[in-house]
Amino acid sequence: MAIFQKLAKGPMAVNELAGNLPVSRPAVSQHLKVLKDAGLVTDTKDGTRRLYQLNPEGIALLRAHFDRVWEKAMSAFQATAEQSKPRGKHATDRRSRRT
Repeated sequence: MAIFQKLAKGPMAVNELAGNLPVSRPAVSQHLKVLKDAGLVTDTKDGTRRLYQLNPEGIALLRAHFDRVWEKAMSAFQATAEQSKPRGKHATDRRSRRT
């Protein structure tokens, strides 16, 4: 998550990313490879180093996925809540006795 948050500020090289993290440079490189394979990060060559940055298209796809998951969860919650509502004559009787 820290790598992702750092890249949200702008493109960075592996050494810059690894500089303030409690993991080794090779570990940062491995994380970047996973993010790149997932389409969340891109890299460009800058002289002898590579600059990594977030991929807006990948982020948009991830966001759309989470929106769908959230929508399903909210629909299921709403359906469950509606099924739990008291119904029938007794529900009406209880409400009228309180007033």
